Amino acid sequence: MRWLTSLCVLAASWTAGVLAADADSEMKSVPPQLRTHSLSAPYLDSDMASRWWDFGGDTLIRADKYVRLAADQPAQSGWLFSRIPLTANNWEIEMEFSISGKGSLHGDGFALWVTKERAQPGNVFGHVDRFEGLGVFFDTYKNNRPGVVFPYVMAMMGDGNTMYDRANDGKANELGGCSARGLRGSTVPSKARLTYIKDESLSLELQYKTEGTWTKCFDIKATDAVPLKLPNQAYLGFSAHTGDLSDNFDIVDVQTKNLYTPRAATSRQGYGKTASSYTRQKEGGGWMWFFFKLILFAGLCVGAYVGYNAYRTRNRYSRF
Repeated sequence: MRWLTSLCVLAASWTAGVLAADADSEMKSVPPQLRTHSLSAPYLDSDMASRWWDFGGDTLIRADKYVRLAADQPAQSGWLFSRIPLTANNWEIEMEFSISGKGSLHGDGFALWVTKERAQPGNVFGHVDRFEGLGVFFDTYKNNRPGVVFPYVMAMMGDGNTMYDRANDGKANELGGCSARGLRGSTVPSKARLTYIKDESLSLELQYKTEGTWTKCFDIKATDAVPLKLPNQAYLGFSAHTGDLSDNFDIVDVQTKNLYTPRAATSRQGYGKTASSYTRQKEGGGWMWFFFKLILFAGLCVGAYVGYNAYRTRNRYSRF
């Protein structure tokens, strides 16, 4: 009977190991955050400059509170851009920001950029048009988009040639987006969490209703028609613009993390695969694969028990 117990123990250990390996295949972040693409108070070094960031236009830095890209005044435009490219294949950017102002009418908005162009002012929320890369727009003024509640948050993947559809608030360019009523003047810290898996997915979550509660804005999967390919050399940046209407657009904190899958680095089976391929493999199997493992484990134990009984019966009859 000892060998039967040992076999079951081994089978249980194997099943637990496989389940643990699956759990370990989920995306994790590399601690700490990427210093080169993160930003927090006091924002400036001792010489009143930033080692990793450049800023310009009407951007104003208050070391104890925020980086103000544009103030609550007409015709303001400012930008903030990383000095070196964001080279991570898979990353997560979490930022805290604030949109506030005195007037009942307000505009225009601000944007987060991961683009080939760096620190080039223009008329798309303070950044140059016909950009190559990703723009995420926090649009606070409705020009011409019936049936959509503003503020509106949307993503656009630029190819270097396509213009932003300003007349229709980006309708022709939208990859994904959501209305975010209450984002302006929120009573809790406003945050956005942008996650990118190389060539595969892009998702955005927002926090502005209740502190600690995240709301899914969009989750985009790459297809042949909608490729999610970023330039090989892309810079992280932020910009804002006001027109006749205005608001304060402040960046409070930015934390950028490199994402990875542990199994991709440690498992021989995973050699040569990207982190995103493990995410796809895990989603493809799902619960069916989990139950298959349990059934296989039970089958091993039952088979061993049946075999053991047959062995005892054969030995008993062989005595006569």
